[in-house]
Amino acid sequence: MPKQSATASAPASIGNVGVGFDILGQAFDAARDIVTAVRDEKPGVRLMQVSGLVHSLPSAPEKNTALAAAQAVLSAAGSPCGLRLSIVKGVPLAAGMGGSAASAVAAAAAANALLGEPFAIEELLPFALEGERVASDPPHWDNVMASLLGGLVLAAREDPALVQRLPAPAGVVAILLHPAAAVETRMARSILASQVPLKLAVEHSRRVAAFVAGCTTGDLNLIRAGFEDLLVEPQRQHLVPALPQVKAAALAAGALGSSFSGSGPSVFAWALGADADAVEHAMSAAFTNAGVGARAYRAPVASDGVRVLGADEALVAA
Repeated sequence: MPKQSATASAPASIGNVGVGFDILGQAFDAARDIVTAVRDEKPGVRLMQVSGLVHSLPSAPEKNTALAAAQAVLSAAGSPCGLRLSIVKGVPLAAGMGGSAASAVAAAAAANALLGEPFAIEELLPFALEGERVASDPPHWDNVMASLLGGLVLAAREDPALVQRLPAPAGVVAILLHPAAAVETRMARSILASQVPLKLAVEHSRRVAAFVAGCTTGDLNLIRAGFEDLLVEPQRQHLVPALPQVKAAALAAGALGSSFSGSGPSVFAWALGADADAVEHAMSAAFTNAGVGARAYRAPVASDGVRVLGADEALVAA
């Protein structure tokens, strides 16, 4: 008998990981979206219940990342059946935490599981990207690939797709502070300059290389040297006026580095586990001193990616 329902859970993510604009993403298992797909004899995809942080989402596939991703899986598999999706939103939207990507990834995985897994997990990337396209066109790979595959992921090439998980430095956690504000990704991209000076491009490339080499070798000094985003962060800093104070507080407390999470407004830092409490407290205090409330999240850099839930786990999730 074919499955009648399947449930998948996908984590939040940190896009860019500071220095890696559009090429690096990190799974952030401090919050997750959960999507349940139920078989329907009527073709197409439909939205059923929405719960969690929000209770209403667009019902049209062209406006809903989860529906669009599930529809892409159905079409690629050539399945004649339809799907009804229920979504539990655990990842905030417009927070720089990959909320749209988490829904798309969870929906693609749930649809794939319902159909008997015609695709391997890594093969779900183009379908999840089609879901993400609803939120941002062209879609951004950083959040999607990290939420799908877990850990720290590099987009080495887009066409044809080539993505690679990088070693996560041992004992390093990510601390993220989400202030009571929202930043729309399209707007945040629209303010970026289309050209930069050659010297800036070289210096930024130097930092990307140092950061990736540091993660690959476990050299924390290289990670520190590479963490500074010279390319994008200076152009977006005005979106979160407290950013310089929050970063300075994180670094003074022992963080390896700090920057926007994605396009913000969330700010994240990497720190060794022994320093994590101090870094979180310092960042939170800096936001408070700036008159901004912020919620703290924490997860290992080596966070899990998407998971298809068993029947018992799905029942608890529902």
